[in-house]
Amino acid sequence: MRIRFSLVSATGFLLALPVLASTVSPAAPVHGRHAHHARATASQCGQVAGHASHTVLANPAAVPCHALAASVAPVEATADPVAPVDAAAQPMPSPANPAPVTHVRARAAALGTKSATIHASIPRVARVRFVPPLRGSLESLMRQNERDQAEGLVRIENDAQLEQLEASRDVIPVPASYSLRVNPDLPANRRYCRPWTARFLADLARSHYARFHRSLQVNSAVRTVEYQRSLIAINGNAAPADGDIASPHLTGAAVDIGKKGMSFSELSWMRAWLLPMQTAGKIDVEEEFYQSCFHITVYRGYAPPPPSRVIARRRHASTALLATGVH
Repeated sequence: MRIRFSLVSATGFLLALPVLASTVSPAAPVHGRHAHHARATASQCGQVAGHASHTVLANPAAVPCHALAASVAPVEATADPVAPVDAAAQPMPSPANPAPVTHVRARAAALGTKSATIHASIPRVARVRFVPPLRGSLESLMRQNERDQAEGLVRIENDAQLEQLEASRDVIPVPASYSLRVNPDLPANRRYCRPWTARFLADLARSHYARFHRSLQVNSAVRTVEYQRSLIAINGNAAPADGDIASPHLTGAAVDIGKKGMSFSELSWMRAWLLPMQTAGKIDVEEEFYQSCFHITVYRGYAPPPPSRVIARRRHASTALLATGVH
């Protein structure tokens, strides 16, 4: 069958090809030279340039077809993709009749105003497990005195008796190191403690430094009865020098670790590290706020904590809070 086209009709047919291409189904077969042109202009999605999304975008490969499928209205496929088109039925784009151009621009505007969906992964904020303060009590102070007396510890009366205990190695220097420092205002003859207390300090400071890379500070260690009485005169919060609630510092078994400068995580870690030992009866802790320190009395039966791999296996135990569970 031969079709005759006038010059005007042929020109209108050529100008209407982009609009015709947008109405051709991508699944329909393409023959002849049109197939060669389709293969040359294929996009990354595997569809030919006749795909509706590629007729209105300057860079088709930059937009995936699945993102455009929802924004483009479905089109109807012709019965014969190569059937002749009546050029007279296709309106010519002109200033008086801009319908085809307006239709294409309307599609581009609709696609351009679609809101983009951005998938962003927000890092999970590490949780800090809150551990309540280890507040002291009158019962705790009485228990510390009873335990020290049961272990055969005596209250050091004066500096002369303290020197004798130093010579016999019943008290030893606080184990100062890169992870444990001593308050520089503490006198030299007050930087002593019982051997098991020194071992406890070394273990605590080493574990704390491994976690936070910061050193702990000992603010107070051994005291004498004579010194404690002079301390009461200037510090109304100080414990008595005798009686059932006398200061445990008088035996050399107690130390004060400063809290000043500790972060919230450090405080929680310290409480979680100390609480299981207090529950096991190895130490007694009184967290002070007026002096801002951890007052800790260590008993003779102190044993170092188990290795970290053993603690990790007990992490979910309900009998004690473990420092490894604090982040």
